[in-house]
Amino acid sequence: MSAQPYGVIATFESSAEIYHAAEQVRDAGYKNWDVIAPCPIHGMDKAMGLKRSIVPRISLAGGLTGFCTGMSMIWFVDAFDYPVTVGGKPLFSPLFAFPVSYELTILFTAFATIIGMFVVNGLPMHYHPAMKYPKFRRGTDDAFFIVIEARDPRFNAANTKALLAKIGGKDISDLEA
Repeated sequence: MSAQPYGVIATFESSAEIYHAAEQVRDAGYKNWDVIAPCPIHGMDKAMGLKRSIVPRISLAGGLTGFCTGMSMIWFVDAFDYPVTVGGKPLFSPLFAFPVSYELTILFTAFATIIGMFVVNGLPMHYHPAMKYPKFRRGTDDAFFIVIEARDPRFNAANTKALLAKIGGKDISDLEA
């Protein structure tokens, strides 16, 4: 029994090559594919046709939750749970609650950002089928890869390999799941 195919991988030698190859894979209509690079490549998200991440929205929600939690906590303690009038000051004032709210805003934003990043990126991912590729270690140093998954609706092994060869891919091979 042979292993189930995961997809096809191709090697590229420079960031410019992989950038233009990513544009062509995107234009060919593939949806389930990825680029593996040893360094960030400016504009790669656009070249791949990726939408803006939702992590900033998750961070904003965390920050607003932290701010509201801080204000509510101070209101509860000062105006409801233990009301003490000192020197004619009001039982609750946002000015007095601001330091606590500010710190909780930062704390909740940090937690929301980290948790959101992990969830959106599918982390921790201890294994990926591309790691079986014999030259995968080069992807951490000086090589760039495009992996097109077999679950993509447009995937056809022969046509996909032909596309990758046409756009400059080298060492094109199948990946097993």
